[in-house]
Amino acid sequence: MDRLEAMTILLQVVDKGSFSAASRELGVPLATVSRKVNDLEAHLGTKLLVRTTRKVALTDAGAVYVASARRILEEIDETERLAAGEFHAPRGDLIVTAPVFFGRLHVLPIVTDFLAAYPEINVRLLLSDRNLHLMDDHVDIAARIGSLPDTSMVASRVALMRLVVCASPKLLAGHGTPMTPSDLGTLPCVNFDFLWPASIWPFRLNEAKGLTDVPIRSRLSVSTAEAAVWAAIQGVGATRVLHYQCADALRAGSLRIILADFELEPLAVHLLHARRRALPSKTRVFLDFATNRLRERLESLSSVGRTD
Repeated sequence: MDRLEAMTILLQVVDKGSFSAASRELGVPLATVSRKVNDLEAHLGTKLLVRTTRKVALTDAGAVYVASARRILEEIDETERLAAGEFHAPRGDLIVTAPVFFGRLHVLPIVTDFLAAYPEINVRLLLSDRNLHLMDDHVDIAARIGSLPDTSMVASRVALMRLVVCASPKLLAGHGTPMTPSDLGTLPCVNFDFLWPASIWPFRLNEAKGLTDVPIRSRLSVSTAEAAVWAAIQGVGATRVLHYQCADALRAGSLRIILADFELEPLAVHLLHARRRALPSKTRVFLDFATNRLRERLESLSSVGRTD
């Protein structure tokens, strides 16, 4: 039995969710896929998969084996790429992930320039507000905003991102401009509940240590930053979003930043990749290409919306 072939087939079954999907992906007859997995289970003397009419699931032994098999095949793949010269000549497929709005505004333009500069590299850009797991989801590089709980990743900080409160000039003309966080009680608000699930916004205390929580009068709660910014422009209420999410509205003058002296500490923006003994050339050149460009794009926002 070719165990490497059997491992490859098993991983396809797991990743695709069924034997038939793995058969189509591999271009191998369904009977062959089933036989290879059966042979592997017989060789190991244990069941790796629980089969149903609609999907497959891993047994406990299967989960352990699949994790190890994935590492083994990745090591072999790296060794073959090294022998073929990929670690010296950038080529191949690269998977990059980023938050949806951030990725569309700031990562996608960099990716398109990168493709023009490196014609032998193809990029799959996964835009998702769910933090994908780099190893489990086979992601090469991730752009992340905020804290990084996974210390096994290699992180390069490229910028800091402010959390700002902003409102339309019309709203401020009608209700007055709040000078302290407690003054928010006079303003209706639009809550971006992805950042703030409760209608309470924390603020940094001016000239003092610590934070204060301020209840807001939420007239509207939305699940995307774009919706929060649009509603704020319409005068529905003040909103709190990341600085890049409202930068265009600030430039246009349709929103103004308020309570800047009480902003929370800015969030770090990182580019992440998995820790590996040798970094493929395609990954290394993208990091080199993207880091400075992303830093320049985000640093250019620092003056947007300032009134001083």
